[in-house]
Amino acid sequence: MNISTLVLALGLVLIFEGLVFVLAPRRIEELLRSFAALSVETRRLIGLIALALGGILITLAKVIAG
Repeated sequence: MNISTLVLALGLVLIFEGLVFVLAPRRIEELLRSFAALSVETRRLIGLIALALGGILITLAKVIAG
């Protein structure tokens, strides 16, 4: 992985995060309240699953790119 790939990935994350705030700002508030109601263990599990899925997607992208 080179620095341009890292910058590209960060840019894509910021674009998708920004789109959520632009298109559904009220929904974000509801989602944050829902997350606050979850236990710490459940939030940690959600984070772990997201981390694993992200790793799988990165690996898949590398395999597809050859």
